[in-house]
Amino acid sequence: MELKTARLTVLIDPAKKQAFETLCAQQDVTPSQVVRRLIRDYLAHHGVSYVPSGGGTDETKARKR
Repeated sequence: MELKTARLTVLIDPAKKQAFETLCAQQDVTPSQVVRRLIRDYLAHHGVSYVPSGGGTDETKARKR
């Protein structure tokens, strides 16, 4: 499991935030889960690799990539 200790602050329109939070609730996911998925997908789309922080051996991390 990745460590989730870094904070990303994003300023958005309040109405857009409310719509996003409502949709997330309807889909039974948290806004943080959606943003993390978007970041992972964006990095993958642009061919950026990284080693997730957190537990596990180097072998485990290599298999997850």
